[in-house]
Amino acid sequence: MVSAAGAPAPAPPDAGPSVLRDCADAEAYVASVCFKIGPPRLVGVELEWLLHRPSAPEVPPDAAALVTALGPHTPTTLDPSSSALPLPSGSDVTVEPGGQIELASPPLPDLGGLLQAVRADADTLHRLLATQGLRPHLRAADPLRPPVRMLDVPRYRAMEQAFDRLGPHGRSAMCSTAAVQVCIDSGGPDDVASRWAAVHAFGPTLLAAFANSPLMHGRRTGWKSSRWESWQRADPARTVPPPVSDVTGADPAGAWARRVLATPVLVVRRDDGWQVPHGITFADWIKGALPVPPTTADLDYHVSTLFPPVRPHGHLEVRYVDAQPGRRWALPVAVIAALLSDPAVIDQARAACEPAQDRWDDAARHGLADPVLARSAGVLFELADARLPALGAPPWVAHDLADMTERLVLRGLCPADHHARAALSDPAEDIRAPGFADHPEPPEGETS
Repeated sequence: MVSAAGAPAPAPPDAGPSVLRDCADAEAYVASVCFKIGPPRLVGVELEWLLHRPSAPEVPPDAAALVTALGPHTPTTLDPSSSALPLPSGSDVTVEPGGQIELASPPLPDLGGLLQAVRADADTLHRLLATQGLRPHLRAADPLRPPVRMLDVPRYRAMEQAFDRLGPHGRSAMCSTAAVQVCIDSGGPDDVASRWAAVHAFGPTLLAAFANSPLMHGRRTGWKSSRWESWQRADPARTVPPPVSDVTGADPAGAWARRVLATPVLVVRRDDGWQVPHGITFADWIKGALPVPPTTADLDYHVSTLFPPVRPHGHLEVRYVDAQPGRRWALPVAVIAALLSDPAVIDQARAACEPAQDRWDDAARHGLADPVLARSAGVLFELADARLPALGAPPWVAHDLADMTERLVLRGLCPADHHARAALSDPAEDIRAPGFADHPEPPEGETS
């Protein structure tokens, strides 16, 4: 670089975290990094599975077996020397605190390509796990085992310490649950507010339709989504849904930034050790509540410790769907992508969900037995089904969506209702019984 006077310009300062001393600056920073504005082109997914050995379902998976099974795909949290190679179609493998396995796809520009790539990587991953006798659970919460943290890393130690102050639910949420997390672009200047409002409006209805965790730790909890219940009780300040007014306003980035600063700090990372403060919000930290002022890097990390139903992360990370049985993980991805694929469809879907848009706990407790949620689910699945051909969805996805709509949604049922009676007296039956979609009949010309 040369200055206007012709002399060499001074080198720019080294890039690094900036110290934050003003809440307004911090809110502006959050708004700019959490909502990346641009055309909505990409979609991705993160899939989590609880693992078990059918011969010993009460025994948790162990780290050594996972390292052996995953080989060069082992994440560095399990083996720091691992090359942590992605799976053949580009998905990364990670491990959650309780030993749940996670597949994180690359973001791709078309739904059909994403679903085919993730299906191939999921099949590869499950074959690797099977070499050590490990199989994925059909449910989104562990029906038998108590929550035991397998990963001993600073982040999860800090989360456990912070959650334990509030009760036992945090350990269950961290170690005994699994989800399907759909990742979509925030959208351009003219549609980001609409997309933000839409994914929240759909939330209770899709939470109910895909609820799949009626048991946890050897008992029936009374919730169709025990996963949702455990996360909501783990640390409400960082997990509960925002007020409807915060997601339907014209400035979603500003509302989110205010929530971020009002949320207690979970952990302070420093070279001499990680500290877990109590009752200090990030705004308090900026105002001097802790000895060393925070930086933008601290704020980035703080954002990663919030777990609301939808988390803006540059893109929008939809987190309210339970893990699904078999290949049915593809259905919430397809439904959400389809509902957001056209402005007219977004408007129709939001209108259908308006009576249900704040019924989060009803959705998690009752599933589609709630008639308000059942009506909105019927409309959403019909709209999604009509949009799938235009999005290039594979035939097996359209087949599975039609099957789920007919066998469950239109009957006021959700995956949690399948084999529920058998599991009442023996939670182990929930593991041994086939899932409603464990081996679905594929459409003509498709292999399962």
